[in-house]
Amino acid sequence: MAEHPAYPVGLRLTGRRVVVIGGGQVAQRRLPALIAAGADVLLVSPEATPSVEAMADAGEITWERRVYTLGDLADAWYALIATSDPDANAAASAEAERHRVWCVRSDNADAATAWTPATGHSEGVTVAVLTTDAKGRDPRHTAAVRDAVVEGLRDGTLVAPHHRTRTAGVALVGGGPGDPDLITSAAAACSPRRTSSSRTASARATSSPNSRRTSR
Repeated sequence: MAEHPAYPVGLRLTGRRVVVIGGGQVAQRRLPALIAAGADVLLVSPEATPSVEAMADAGEITWERRVYTLGDLADAWYALIATSDPDANAAASAEAERHRVWCVRSDNADAATAWTPATGHSEGVTVAVLTTDAKGRDPRHTAAVRDAVVEGLRDGTLVAPHHRTRTAGVALVGGGPGDPDLITSAAAACSPRRTSSSRTASARATSSPNSRRTSR
């Protein structure tokens, strides 16, 4: 059976446990985004790169200096498995499956339940690119698409229009005779631009023969 494309989604990880197994270059690349997302990151690895160690020293992540053991993913919402030990990766992946934890594997994307997109940012917009063809995944092509979109947003060659909500106002409906004071009251509640037009409508209504009161 042909594999379906991945379903893109944005995870809100603030305050939620994310377990990263392995402290090498993959973890070094992925950790900053997890930290920026506000995740409660637990790193499980006997060693780490100097950059990853600096994140732990700064209190940005919790680092347990040991190898993976069964039960490490029990409280996780999301997991990144990136060790150089295939057996440990497979065991951690199996645990994630049992606990229904979405899991990224750096050594075997086909065995993972989640993939990390190539991401970029421009003026409050996050661009995330995933290759939809599982058999033809090319990280370099995915990154190139990401870079092209981000650069286009930055230099203006790719324009995304902004859609703003309308300013609240008062709409006057009806054309028959009535009390001109009601029109004046409605105009006073409008924005300045609409007040001007409403005053004109009030003046016309006041000057209309049907709107004049008969004095006794």
